[in-house]
Amino acid sequence: MIVTIDGPAGAGKSTIARRVADRLGMEYLDTGAMYRAVTWAALQRGIDPADESALVQLISHLRYDVDQDRVRVDGIDVTDEIRDPAVARAVSQVAAHPAVREHLVRWQREFARGRSIVTEGRDQGTVVFPDADVKIFLTASPEERARRRVAQWKEQGIQADYEEVLKEQQRRDALDSSRPVGALKRAEDAIEVDTDGRTVAEVVESIVELVRGGSDR
Repeated sequence: MIVTIDGPAGAGKSTIARRVADRLGMEYLDTGAMYRAVTWAALQRGIDPADESALVQLISHLRYDVDQDRVRVDGIDVTDEIRDPAVARAVSQVAAHPAVREHLVRWQREFARGRSIVTEGRDQGTVVFPDADVKIFLTASPEERARRRVAQWKEQGIQADYEEVLKEQQRRDALDSSRPVGALKRAEDAIEVDTDGRTVAEVVESIVELVRGGSDR
């Protein structure tokens, strides 16, 4: 069984998808972490996020592993590093390259083979797993998403200005929604879930009920 959870940055996809997977006894796939890991590796090596050929060359030699929510690139634990604001600013540009997406979509499908998973990202229900059993599109207002991002970075000891975060988020939303391949959009058969004013537990419960209902059909 495959459950996809798509939505814009800051909608709560990672936290909610992980908890939904735990509740349902399924595996969790954080595709955003994959793109962030590639972006982090590119920045570390001085590769321009606009250089598609260099990025593809990098990916072909990159070793990406996830073990109990810890992300490793070439054996280095980068779980915290890939959430850095510098990575957040560059990841949409990296993810916009068709050849980069082709490689990572292959990674994602290979991970899902023979497994029951909850996967989250931007194009999981539209491109990567168009035949998924249940598709969720998670939303929240731009202001709420920016507040969450500032709070997340504060927990990591990173100070961020709310207005700047909101502006950067709007720029990223525009890039994610307009890229020619894997654009952020709701699948026609996806169920929209608005997280504004709701706790994580409430959203998780509603999605679990939707999945259980969908699997009974």
